[in-house]
Amino acid sequence: MSAEKASPWYFSQEGIIAATAVMAIMTSVALRYQSSPVIHHYQNYPLFIAYIFGGIPLIFELLKKAIKREFGSDLLAGISIVASFLLQEYLAGVFVILMLSGGEALEVFALRRASSVLDALAKRMPQVAYLRRGTQTIRMTLDEVQVGDLLELRPHDICPVDGEVVEGHGSIDESFVTGEPYQMQKAPGSDVISGTINGETLLVIRARALPVDSRYQKIAKVIELQASRQVPLRRIGDTLGAWYTPFALLIAGIAWYLTNDPIRFLSVLVVATPCPLLIAIPIAIIGTISFAASRSIIIKNPASLEHLSSCTSLIMDKTGTLTYGKPLLTSITALDPAFSENHILAHVAALENYSKHPLAHAIIAEAERRSLALPFVDTVVEKPGQGLVGTFKDTTIRVTSRNKLGDPQTLPPRRDGLECIIVQDDRPIALMSFRDMPRSESKAFVEHLAHHHGITSVSILSGDKAKEVAHLASLVGITQFEGELSPEDKLAKILQTTAKRGTIYVGDGINDAPALQAATVGIAIGTNSDITSEAADAVILDPSLEKVDELMHMARRMKTIALQSAIGGMALSIIGMIFAALGLLTPLGGAITQEVIDIVAVLNGLRAAFPPEQLRDELR
Repeated sequence: MSAEKASPWYFSQEGIIAATAVMAIMTSVALRYQSSPVIHHYQNYPLFIAYIFGGIPLIFELLKKAIKREFGSDLLAGISIVASFLLQEYLAGVFVILMLSGGEALEVFALRRASSVLDALAKRMPQVAYLRRGTQTIRMTLDEVQVGDLLELRPHDICPVDGEVVEGHGSIDESFVTGEPYQMQKAPGSDVISGTINGETLLVIRARALPVDSRYQKIAKVIELQASRQVPLRRIGDTLGAWYTPFALLIAGIAWYLTNDPIRFLSVLVVATPCPLLIAIPIAIIGTISFAASRSIIIKNPASLEHLSSCTSLIMDKTGTLTYGKPLLTSITALDPAFSENHILAHVAALENYSKHPLAHAIIAEAERRSLALPFVDTVVEKPGQGLVGTFKDTTIRVTSRNKLGDPQTLPPRRDGLECIIVQDDRPIALMSFRDMPRSESKAFVEHLAHHHGITSVSILSGDKAKEVAHLASLVGITQFEGELSPEDKLAKILQTTAKRGTIYVGDGINDAPALQAATVGIAIGTNSDITSEAADAVILDPSLEKVDELMHMARRMKTIALQSAIGGMALSIIGMIFAALGLLTPLGGAITQEVIDIVAVLNGLRAAFPPEQLRDELR
């Protein structure tokens, strides 16, 4: 995988033009208030520089849009730049240049988000592997690794391929890939996943797949494919400007035609300059971003604030999103009176130390709570679909499911929730029951979405087993759900839904990254994965669905304030345009009127940076 690194947004053409405009304005104002007439004479020269290096490129780009019949608010701003120059309102024209280029620089920043995801993935993947050949260790590039090679995974190394441990005992941190914040114990026979981080000991693994075909690289490929599908989203100002621009030009043209006075044409254009669209809307967005950060919510893509309130479908991951990600062991039912609960629990906990199954943590935690001494495990094997098998001296213990037994009729009736069957030497000896506890606010959050946020469809897409997903869905009141999905499966389903309506996806693991990018708005809960955080439009630092509710309220409030500023500012501008067309406003009067409108619109936009009366709904 490769990712071409994009230059920072502030080095883009738009960022450089904005910086040039700022310097020109500051220099011109400083010269204007000099007492020396000679120096005062040069006050407009810095503004001319801004026109040459900023205004001309912007106008050239806007002309190309006009040829394509793309009439947005920025097109009217370009006409206003020319009008300001012809009216010798140079300072006002450079302010328009600043607002136009600054808004576009913000958009460039948002659209380069996908490349930062690829950069983060590329930087993290190791470039070399260590091949074990007899008694020698050979350093080789990742491209040289073949299926079946024995590779040394040194302490704190990132695993380069999917494989199986053949030598050594230790632990691996899989949280970066799975989103589960646990250290997974490894022994001969244990699976390892590419992209995970080895612990303190040396492990020897057998490569099960080529690096390019391993899990981590597959997720990276999916993200890269989805990033190539990204298209620029139109800002609110563009949508409103699509009709405002031709309307303003029509009024200006009619005034010129009926009076044969070009000054009236210029007066209308000056008062029609769409600064409420160019200034007030970005201020509302930036104010919301600032306020969200104070509430532990990081907005990575400003455009998501505009679309969040219009989404009607919410899709969630299960573990770590609707649940705490920490299932609890609720009961141990001994099927053979020869074995006590503590004996069974100690042996299973010793075995589960080497497992990556989400139930392992619950078993180990219960053993620790009872202060049990764990026996030594000689070997452990965990193959997909076969359960976890370990040997203790001359005894073999298997942790499996009900449907994997030859005669499940001998077991007690199935209970609600999760379970696993403990088999010793081919004889079932115990049944363990679990509950993956939903967050305390999950049910209330789901129930309030339709009434408070207009969400008409709530569903779960999870990689967990279908029965576990179904059980959780019944607890929180969700009727649409699917389990046992790969990241590619999730991506396909979300793309299908997003093609029909706006979607919000909420997840927490790196396996959710493709889904987060595919949805209209992707929200990551927690900071378990840098890749997830990069792929998301917004990151909830404090894992809580209440924070998701806060974000939805913030987005709706931002859009309301932005529309108030934009529509209110345009309405006042239209009144001003009528006065200008009637000859009641000169170009200078129109400029002053527009400045007053701008101040009102901006002050309204600033409200987004302050706490509202109602920050979120009551979900308890």
